[in-house]
Amino acid sequence: MKHRVTLTVTSLSAILLFSFHQADDVVRGMSSGGLENLIGVAILVLWLFGTLVLADRRSGLVIILLGSLFGAAMPVIHLKGAGVGGAVARSSGALLFIWTLLALGVTGTFAAILAVRGLSALRRGRADRHTTSTAA
Repeated sequence: MKHRVTLTVTSLSAILLFSFHQADDVVRGMSSGGLENLIGVAILVLWLFGTLVLADRRSGLVIILLGSLFGAAMPVIHLKGAGVGGAVARSSGALLFIWTLLALGVTGTFAAILAVRGLSALRRGRADRHTTSTAA
């Protein structure tokens, strides 16, 4: 399986989940719906650009790594301490909210791992940096 394809699909999945999460935060009142959400939009645009345009370059892999780490941190941020218990856990759509957090954590972490592998392959200068063997 090609490393770049796997990284692209995983990163795009994390971007989609992050956008659902951001929208859900606004709907639940955890984040205001004002212009400050444009910062989140800018992050997603940069992450998307890194994923689709720059994925073969070091800069693209660094962008993907940073975006993925940010996505992987969302469950930690929301579930620490009292977490999302109480009113959020009893609210309509709580299952989707928690599932999105967990799926974002998984895809963000996996994309970060793949980005680190891509960066290490670039550093080693391997010509086959985007291809991994499926044979065990």
